[in-house]
Amino acid sequence: MTKLSLTLLAASFAPSLLGQTTAAQLPLSGRNGQSGSVTSSETAIPGTTSSVNALNTNISVQGPYTGSRAGSKPFSGKLSLHEAIQRALEYNLGGVGLSTAVQQARGQARVSRSALLPNINGALREDVQQTNLRAEGLRISLPVKGFTFPTIVGPFNYFDLRATLTQSVADMTALNNYRAARETVRADEQTMQDARDLIVLATGGAYLQAIADRARIISAHAQLETSSALYQQTLERKQSGLVAQIDVSRSLVDEQTQKQRLATLENDFAKQKINLARIVGIPPNDHYELTDEIPFSPAPVSTVDEALAKAFATRPDLKAAEAQLRAAANIRDAARAERLPSLALSADYGSIGVNPAQAHGTFTVVGTLRVPIWQGGKTEGDIEQADAALTQRRAELEDTRARIEADVRNAFLDLDAAAAQVELSLANQKVARETLALTRQKYDAGISDSVEVVQAQESVASSDLDYITSLFAHNLAKLSLARAVGHAAENLTAYLSLLN
Repeated sequence: MTKLSLTLLAASFAPSLLGQTTAAQLPLSGRNGQSGSVTSSETAIPGTTSSVNALNTNISVQGPYTGSRAGSKPFSGKLSLHEAIQRALEYNLGGVGLSTAVQQARGQARVSRSALLPNINGALREDVQQTNLRAEGLRISLPVKGFTFPTIVGPFNYFDLRATLTQSVADMTALNNYRAARETVRADEQTMQDARDLIVLATGGAYLQAIADRARIISAHAQLETSSALYQQTLERKQSGLVAQIDVSRSLVDEQTQKQRLATLENDFAKQKINLARIVGIPPNDHYELTDEIPFSPAPVSTVDEALAKAFATRPDLKAAEAQLRAAANIRDAARAERLPSLALSADYGSIGVNPAQAHGTFTVVGTLRVPIWQGGKTEGDIEQADAALTQRRAELEDTRARIEADVRNAFLDLDAAAAQVELSLANQKVARETLALTRQKYDAGISDSVEVVQAQESVASSDLDYITSLFAHNLAKLSLARAVGHAAENLTAYLSLLN
């Protein structure tokens, strides 16, 4: 048999639905596999110290949240906190990676939905055929003398232009698969929103660290000017024979020490600005200016219960965990529905003939009721896997609720501790400045030596650093509370008061 067939596909929107539909499989854990984290912490400094600062405050950024893709927006060289956060939300890798996960989930949902929608295909077929009947086993002998039945038929040809339609009428497994896919999309969208909160925490924490370093530099400049003035004054008094050389040497050492401190602080400030630039997607250098100051201000949420109620209502990771639980429940229903009958419809209509002028329309309509009887244990296996995923999703939801409560309570504890330290550091700062002023007066009057002045100056420097550190701890605690409550980007201005 010789056969030549030409087929032209006109349109195809989904696979055939006449076969068995099986339940989709979910990973055991519903939590996103992307690595990386952003955490803030306040821990007590062990031991005793002359400083009023008893808190060790830290913001830790790991994984993709530390980097970004190159930003396309023009940069003026001046960076405000608002602009830093907006750039980070657009360019930080922590959000870029999850946005692609959302896109993939939406595509999978469309694929699942296609099993419920009509599937239409078009085909144009042209056949040219010649058949050897003897080779096919057909041997015919006629009792007519001189007449032989032909063994070769053809060649002959025909064409067939046809459209086919398949439609699932009742398939609970496919329906629940689609419901699960939609919930997975919602979960990924909420995970993306949660990543935005982490990006705000990472960006805000880096910005707060940078302006704290800038404040330390300003304080160090003031201390250096004071040390330089004291050294010049001591040198003049030495030339007048009023002090010994050791006082001059002591003042010089103090001045050089202040210079070294300033150089170290400037180095750390430059590194913090480079780190911030990496997070927000601007060129990774320190050649830009931070425009915002963030003074002390109380948190807008007054009670833990109020913050918890808001967090449970708005936290995106909790909504994501709830959506993952619903998706797992839908998949279990899909697995159970594999035992149910399904009904599908298929139909075709076309024109077939030797040529278009001699063609005639033909059609076929088929309804198929499929009743599963025994699938070799596959349905039971699908149900068992779906139950395991559902149990894991319930556990993860409970853990997420507990983690949210822990985040809120920890943020309030950090707020209280930092607020008390800010108040104490302000009082200590006032006392240190008054002591320095009195000591300078005594030194000018020749009642005390440079040792007392240096010590008083060190007390002022220490009190300034304590206030800067305490203010950083308090602002970071408010930023952590904004993340703990949820939707930090939208509510940031309510938690941090800016001075431009």
